[in-house]
Amino acid sequence: MLIFWKARLAILAVPKTGTTALELALAPHADAAILNPPGLKHCTVKKYRRELAGFFEQKGKRPLELLAVMREPVSWLGSWYRYRSRPGLSGQPNSTAGISFDSFVASYLADPQPPFARVGSQAQFLDGGVDHLFRHGDTDGLLRFLEGRIGMKIDLEKTNVSPGGDLDLSDEMHSRLKSERIKDFDIWDGIG
Repeated sequence: MLIFWKARLAILAVPKTGTTALELALAPHADAAILNPPGLKHCTVKKYRRELAGFFEQKGKRPLELLAVMREPVSWLGSWYRYRSRPGLSGQPNSTAGISFDSFVASYLADPQPPFARVGSQAQFLDGGVDHLFRHGDTDGLLRFLEGRIGMKIDLEKTNVSPGGDLDLSDEMHSRLKSERIKDFDIWDGIG
């Protein structure tokens, strides 16, 4: 999470949406950068408003606008799936090694979810709403907004890229995902 107090902007770090690249480019220029622990770095909208807004916004005297990036829901799950397939997690409960993407998505939709499929939800992360929501992939629009708001040229480098992997999803599983996680798809479809 990055705070630009003078620009009255808080950039929330939705996991697997390219926010590490933003952090690397902008953290040295931010008024505050929360990079660890992951629970604070990836602070949800509700958690920000409940626990941090009063501190950063001087108890409401200087409100900040919230910005976030959202990834297309299947692509977002694919990024988690590939990320958790890396050799460093082999043998761990959250490893997806040896599991098909279809099985990963089925496990994500299961109740309870096995450890490897517990990745949260973008809709839950964004619950409560943000002022500025950009699509992952609309880098030009995001940078145009940030450069205008913060007043500096921003150069992004690709970082924290998940390893490659087969992301074939059956039509049946795609339909099931779309119907059971409709909020994620509705938010994605509604991004201007």
